[in-house]
Amino acid sequence: MTKIVDVRAKSADELQAMLLDLRKEQFNLRFQRATGQLEALSRVKVVRRDIAKVKTIIGERNRAAATRA
Repeated sequence: MTKIVDVRAKSADELQAMLLDLRKEQFNLRFQRATGQLEALSRVKVVRRDIAKVKTIIGERNRAAATRA
């Protein structure tokens, strides 16, 4: 599980790359669940929450940039 402090320390490009990696992992976990190969069921929840954290930080930064402009 990623801590929010670690996510906030990343640049915008790093956040986009992290989001892409998490979405790929989420897809793979869903695929494993559908085929009955998934063993770590809790990982699905962790990945989903990490995606939410990254998207929240990206949204906060976008709103902050919009109010400055």
